[in-house]
Amino acid sequence: MGKTTLARILAERLHARRIYDCEDNPFLAEFYAEKPGAALRAQMYFLMERQKRIREGLAGDAPGPMISDFLMEKDRIFANLNLDDKELKLYERYYEMLTAEIPEPDLVIYLQAKPEVLRARIAKKKAAEEKQIAPEYVEEVARAYEHFFFRYEAADLLVVDTSEIDFVERSEDLQQLLKRLQEPVKGCVPSIGKIVRACHGPSAPRPGAPNCGAEEKAGSLRSG
Repeated sequence: MGKTTLARILAERLHARRIYDCEDNPFLAEFYAEKPGAALRAQMYFLMERQKRIREGLAGDAPGPMISDFLMEKDRIFANLNLDDKELKLYERYYEMLTAEIPEPDLVIYLQAKPEVLRARIAKKKAAEEKQIAPEYVEEVARAYEHFFFRYEAADLLVVDTSEIDFVERSEDLQQLLKRLQEPVKGCVPSIGKIVRACHGPSAPRPGAPNCGAEEKAGSLRSG
């Protein structure tokens, strides 16, 4: 189960507003077909759409929590993977300008899964383009996420191993996560069940131990 489904469930349970990730990038097909220049076009489209959606969500006056099913920094993770040096230099100029005033979330939920689980989930998706993704690319993305979150200090971080979790079919899995979210995220402590660990503050140990597995994606929770 992925971050989009989890964000929807949490938004319903917490009566929160939700910010959706961009899933209709018109340049993705060309990117997966490895056409020249397609990576930059696809990444710039994601950047523009994601920062726009966060800004529009934050502009609302409704009180209460707000859940985003993506972390803005994920855009930069993929940019570093997919762009060449010249393209990345251009991208960074726009990224810094467009995200300068976007606040950090209060809590980030980082979903992990083994590479073979990630590949199986991609195969189940209806998007034909995503089925072209090479297994090596999935593993490269997983390593990039692990590298990023090993050093992440911008917000409280809850790491969840989703390799054997199904929040839709198994109510006990969802209840365990909801219970954990009601507890304060303090330090980096041993987990109970499938919740891997929680980290807080710049001095706390970061995720990335050998038994953490590969990463899926991250969502974020902001207070209203």
